[in-house]
Amino acid sequence: MSAHAACIYDTDPQIRELAAFVPRNATRALQDAKSLLQQLQHANAPPQRIAAVDAVLAQAYSDLELDREARATALAGLKLATDPRDPVHIALLTAHADSVYDSTGIAREVTAIESARAQQMRGSLGDVCLLISLGRLQYREDRADLAISSLTQAYQGSLDASRAEQHVIAAAVLASVMRMAGDFPQALALNQQVIDWDTAHGNTLDLSVTRYLRGQIENASHHFEAAIEQFTRARALSVMVEDRVGIAFADRELCRNRIELGQAVAARAQCERAERSFARIGRNDELKDTQVLLARIDLIEGHPQSALATLDRVLEHGGLEMMPPRTQPSVYELRARTNAALHDWHAAYLDLDEYLRRYAAENEAQRVRQESTLRARFKTDQEIDRNASLQRELSLTRERSERQKTTLRWIVVAIVASSLVIVLLTSLLIANLRFRRQLVRLAGEDSLTGLPNRGRTAQLASAALAEANAAQQPLTIALIDMDRFKDVNDRCGHAAGDHVLKEFARLSREAIRSGDILGRWGGEEFLLVLPNATLDTAVASVERLRARAADSIQLPAPWQELRVSFSAGLAVSGDGVRTLDELTARADAALYQAKNDGRDRLRIADEDDRTLSSGTRRALRLGG
Repeated sequence: MSAHAACIYDTDPQIRELAAFVPRNATRALQDAKSLLQQLQHANAPPQRIAAVDAVLAQAYSDLELDREARATALAGLKLATDPRDPVHIALLTAHADSVYDSTGIAREVTAIESARAQQMRGSLGDVCLLISLGRLQYREDRADLAISSLTQAYQGSLDASRAEQHVIAAAVLASVMRMAGDFPQALALNQQVIDWDTAHGNTLDLSVTRYLRGQIENASHHFEAAIEQFTRARALSVMVEDRVGIAFADRELCRNRIELGQAVAARAQCERAERSFARIGRNDELKDTQVLLARIDLIEGHPQSALATLDRVLEHGGLEMMPPRTQPSVYELRARTNAALHDWHAAYLDLDEYLRRYAAENEAQRVRQESTLRARFKTDQEIDRNASLQRELSLTRERSERQKTTLRWIVVAIVASSLVIVLLTSLLIANLRFRRQLVRLAGEDSLTGLPNRGRTAQLASAALAEANAAQQPLTIALIDMDRFKDVNDRCGHAAGDHVLKEFARLSREAIRSGDILGRWGGEEFLLVLPNATLDTAVASVERLRARAADSIQLPAPWQELRVSFSAGLAVSGDGVRTLDELTARADAALYQAKNDGRDRLRIADEDDRTLSSGTRRALRLGG
């Protein structure tokens, strides 16, 4: 997110022209700025003019992600331009802040930016630019709620046509924050606004970054083909301006998306290029992320020993802490699968346990972030409406003092305006309630299949069991497990495995009764709850579903010949069965028997088999 960082310029025409060239080709602008600085120093130019060139240099370094050089140049300029209200001082201060990424440094920069804001007139150009820089820092702190508040103020404060460039800069940063907050449609809309601006103004470097960020949004939305298109275009633009860091980032993301599409060979070539580039420029955090991707490719291609060696290097000496918290659980999950492939079950269990712990912690943190973001957006909208209302009231007061004859008309205008504000606030409250309901729904939904997740399924199943026991009605459950699912993932790729799970969920929803409950129980396991269903009815339903899955679920080319099947274990409630755990334990034992008997079949818990009709028993024996 380093591009679009320049927000405020010096008044000198030569320096303004040089600064405007940075978004087009930062490498060329850096060379020109160094040459101009040498001329000014040789001619003993005023310190203010030298500081203005330092601001351009710091911006160019920042856009090229040469953070150490950007900070050193900005500090040198700040010693020459000390007035906090001076545009050059603000440009240097924001350039320095934009090149800081460690938590301690970010906290220090936030204090400096807020101190500088206290010296500005609210709503001034300097205030807007400092708000954008503050929003960037809050984004890096993983505080989307604070970043949205700061950036929305900057976005609204730059609506005037004279501040079009600042408006686009705020939109660029806000798009990344919205992506992190999970609001992908809003992120894409803001990103398109920036793409249009960069294209119209020939900002090649900035456009490469904006295309890269659009690819990240498409990737987060699981639109992998669209993401590849954006990263390819971003890479081509980075090549044009000789941005080595941008090329490396694009290669890494192209590799990531090709893995998702099962294109391991092409993915490896791009990941290896990115690995060499990140090692050469000293970006250890990005290097480790790229190495994790290479380990995924090794595992897909059947080289678990190589994958394990790579993952061990990534995780040694606390190296994982350099990576964002949201990506850390997946590294342990990958190593767990790698150890399982090597039949080191103890190590696999330990890694899986660590994955679950970190995943639960990150999932909770994400939930808190989403709630904070919703509150921040609601609060910001209220603040914008309140400011607009205050401006209207002030205008009304001035008019009243100047034109007494129009008092009645202005009162009517004020009443209408207040009504509109009330309507708008009511709409915002309704929207906030809708967002909250959505969060509650998402907390109980499996993101891949759209079915209830394990926690929600257990709640629904326990309630159905309690109701069946109270009414003395039968209730049957079926624990369903996709056969040889690991082989599908290993041979066809995880995208194919995800396709199988989603298709099974879709077919099942169409096949089961309206009162039945189907949820994802974990991995490739599903739990089907059939209230008021005898074993005969349940067996018939599961057998129909098994036949339909075998006939309808097709794997993509070139694995169409592989047949999808599942095994199931059934158990029925009755005397002595009071809890869901008891019932699922019996179904699990039956499922284990089905797997041992050759898969692609169903089995009944032993104690329930006697309640089957003779015809159903005979059908089960004949069907294996």
